[in-house]
Amino acid sequence: MITITRKLEFDAGHRIPDHRSQCRNLHGHRYVLEITLCGEIMQHEGASDNGMVMDFADVKTLAREHLIDVWDHAFLVYENDAAVRGFLDTLPDHKTVVLDRVPTVENLAAVAFDILAAVFDAHYGVNLRLARVRLYETPNCWAEVCR
Repeated sequence: MITITRKLEFDAGHRIPDHRSQCRNLHGHRYVLEITLCGEIMQHEGASDNGMVMDFADVKTLAREHLIDVWDHAFLVYENDAAVRGFLDTLPDHKTVVLDRVPTVENLAAVAFDILAAVFDAHYGVNLRLARVRLYETPNCWAEVCR
């Protein structure tokens, strides 16, 4: 088995409602997402992805479709954060993603892993599995979920 990793970036806003510091305020981040896949190298003569675990362009396309484009330039809000949800509802056509948990980097990484595992596992490549998701909230702070 070999692993490959694709890095993607997106911008999103959030807040941690009960945080004791600045993170309780509305703010945003330039998130960096690393997607690591594990699988066998495909051996299909003449195929575009011959010799690859998965074409990096395909990793990007699928990740953008199922996660990045949904979260990019959105406000990620906890479903029980009534004050912010009420405010966001007053903004016409605002891009809001409502989550079933507080949008900490740890929870966002876990949600991202679940979404991407459903996309990549057993659907593409040879014995392909999502092995790890690492989500950077800042260049110095991140969370990762490993299988």
